[in-house]
Amino acid sequence: MRGVIMHTAGDVRVEDRADPTIIEPTDAVIRLTATCICGSDLWPYRGIEPADHQVMGHEYVGVVEEIGSEVTNVAPGDFVVGSFVISDNTCEICQAGFQSKCVHAEFVAQTIGTQAEKARIPYADGTLVKTPGEPSPEQIPALLAASDVLGTGWYAAVGAEAGPGKTVAVVGDGAVGLMAVLAARQLGAERIIAMSRHPQRQELARYYGATDIVEERGDAGVQRIKDLTNGLGAHSVIEAVGTQESFMQAVGATRGGGHLGYVGVNYDVQIPGIELFFAGIHTLGGPAPVRRFLPDLIDLIWNGAIDPGKVFDLTLPLEEAAEGYRAMDERRATKVLLTLE
Repeated sequence: MRGVIMHTAGDVRVEDRADPTIIEPTDAVIRLTATCICGSDLWPYRGIEPADHQVMGHEYVGVVEEIGSEVTNVAPGDFVVGSFVISDNTCEICQAGFQSKCVHAEFVAQTIGTQAEKARIPYADGTLVKTPGEPSPEQIPALLAASDVLGTGWYAAVGAEAGPGKTVAVVGDGAVGLMAVLAARQLGAERIIAMSRHPQRQELARYYGATDIVEERGDAGVQRIKDLTNGLGAHSVIEAVGTQESFMQAVGATRGGGHLGYVGVNYDVQIPGIELFFAGIHTLGGPAPVRRFLPDLIDLIWNGAIDPGKVFDLTLPLEEAAEGYRAMDERRATKVLLTLE
């Protein structure tokens, strides 16, 4: 099969890879219908994470081709959406709703790589969720978004306790930040402030439910949020970038007693303990337990209540993945969908 390999930073190639096979009785092999490039894939692309012939990709939808002898929830021919973290969905941590910390957790990006034609999915019963039927071509981008960015944005909004009567501020206008805007609106937030300097992303944020746009950053951004909230700060703040400035901006924008949901993959972020101590806020974040939300998200997509697929603003065939990486690195694209059919 064909798949994306990152030889080293900035060097992305589509090459022949061995076809996946059933290894464990809990495995499934799926033929991917679509995959995509994530903002977190830019970390190794930019040399911030090491990359040495690394298989790439962790977002995926497709059709089950083969199952192991112990798989019961999906069958060959089923169209499925999978989480970017493998989970059995039965351990105590999974049952508490934190499947990304499952005792059998495995990051799809590290060992499986779904920017490819096929993928072996361990613990298929706990990781994959089948759709009610065969999706239309228009539904596939939306379902693909549920595999990571929608589920991650949703987790951030839940962690920030977005809901009726709340003012929500979203730090970050990438795909996850935009999905957090969508989630906050679906959860009933009264006011949603999107922090963005990019006109096209501002437009999409408003489409997904943003009521206000703030272009200022850092201390100026914090002050602007306070100016919009009677000097108090937002009830709910979502951090969807992962830099020092964005994280501290998010902490500063959260009112005392408020909630911060942080899902931006961060490197070298140093949080001064005294600032967090005196902020007096609730925090919840980390790798999103997408599997917790997948059934409900699929239902919302299937019934036309939400269309997260609009977050993809560039579509390329898998063979042109390198151009997709360049486009996202240069901010010419918010999120790139890679087609396989």
